[in-house]
Amino acid sequence: MGKEVDVSTLEAGGVRDYSDPPPAPLVDIDELGRWSLYRAVIAEFVATLLFLYVTVATVIGYKHQTDAAVNGADAACGGVGILGIAWAFGGMIFILVYCTAGISGGHINPAVTFGLFLARKVSLVRAVLYIVAQCLGAICGVALVKGFQSGFYNRYGGGANEVSSGYSTGTGLAAEIIGTFVLVYTVFSATDPKRNARDSHIPVLAPLPIGFAVFMVHLATIPVTGTGINPARSLGAAVVYNNSKAWSDQWIFWVGPFIGAAIAALYHQIVLRASARGYGSFRSNA
Repeated sequence: MGKEVDVSTLEAGGVRDYSDPPPAPLVDIDELGRWSLYRAVIAEFVATLLFLYVTVATVIGYKHQTDAAVNGADAACGGVGILGIAWAFGGMIFILVYCTAGISGGHINPAVTFGLFLARKVSLVRAVLYIVAQCLGAICGVALVKGFQSGFYNRYGGGANEVSSGYSTGTGLAAEIIGTFVLVYTVFSATDPKRNARDSHIPVLAPLPIGFAVFMVHLATIPVTGTGINPARSLGAAVVYNNSKAWSDQWIFWVGPFIGAAIAALYHQIVLRASARGYGSFRSNA
């Protein structure tokens, strides 16, 4: 009943039962003088490093366990399978977003940072530093995998993203756009101040749906592109593996995620939150 009163009060008096944070400055040079920014950048670097280390190591381990030349005819039934790989990516995002959300916001993905920048959740200065840190962290994370198991790493493709044979470039691009849209839309929904205010009686843990979004997208797109939806993840693997196919497809894993993130930001901010943001004259009743 308490929630019904809140909503009716909102409709009758026009007073919202939640408040949106003010938009971040487009360019906030003053941030460069704050330790909180550099602490957040370090958190993004370390989180992305850990993310790539665990996930790429999982991919390499799975390919080794299912290599018939090494483990015999029954090898195809071994390993964690595609389901296990998807759990590794989704589970690590859940863990790392939970650990870093209070420090950096837990982006761990240039596409997420780009979408939040478009929505004015972060400034341009912070967005650029986050993306640089994420890319460097990804490269270091993959380099650790190669350093610890270089033979397996080179033999099994280095965890690099490529459009799989049998799929066109357009299909791969569409998979990356839609997959990233699902992820970034989930990020906006899970962190929406309206949800936090009206669903406060439900213990909503934002990293959980975000991790599940990554898990579900991987199930759908691993056969198509190996699943990028994170330009830093794709770049880190391409830099360390340094294969021509990985480089020729690299643009797909930047253009697709950035388009998907932009669509998700526009959909959430302009369509779903239009009245709250002042973009339209219609009053939201939800």
